[in-house]
Amino acid sequence: MMDMSYSPLLLSLKVAVISTAIVFLLGLIFAHRFSRKEFFGKSIIEALFLLPLVLPPTVVGFGLLILFGKKGWIGKWLLEWFDYQVVFTWVGAVIAAVVVSFPLMYQSASAAFTSVDVKLENAARTMGASEWRVFWTIAFPLAWPGLLAGFVLSFARGLGEFGATLMLAGYIPGKTDTIPMAIYFAVEAGQMEKATFWVVIIVALGFSTILWLNWWSRRNMRRYSNEK
Repeated sequence: MMDMSYSPLLLSLKVAVISTAIVFLLGLIFAHRFSRKEFFGKSIIEALFLLPLVLPPTVVGFGLLILFGKKGWIGKWLLEWFDYQVVFTWVGAVIAAVVVSFPLMYQSASAAFTSVDVKLENAARTMGASEWRVFWTIAFPLAWPGLLAGFVLSFARGLGEFGATLMLAGYIPGKTDTIPMAIYFAVEAGQMEKATFWVVIIVALGFSTILWLNWWSRRNMRRYSNEK
């Protein structure tokens, strides 16, 4: 009889939801700012934002381990001031998911804000609208389809993160055992039935997420065409 705990599913959803919320907020702020301003070093900063896309996840995880380890810049500070260690905790899994999924959110948000006509924003400013109001009444609604796409892709990426999470959070049953971790270590232990179960679960979650995004995109395209 297969001993099946649903903690990997709950932990994966927890990590994905929290990391996606953080990534969405950060992507929103940086993408909007960077799409509207040109400054020296912008290309370098954007390259750093997108670097996790081209690096192996284990390399990203190694970098995070250097930063958040006991002797790392951030890890040492957290240990001294808050007596808290990120390594081998679910928070480490969240941090790993944030880093690897942020490039997807930033790219989508940046493209979405770039497509918004600046003339509409300037017209609102000439009528006395504040920057806050311009953002929430013009930029955000017009960029929303792209922002939603980034949100969904970031969620799916955070849900399936493995390499960086393994390096930073490790594998502790009931504590850091996300679905990808559970699959890998089930295969290592020869528990193919258990591994298959989690593979089916994560494939179903990922497929449903992308399917919903495609449906939503097509529905809005049809609505936009009918309005024209």
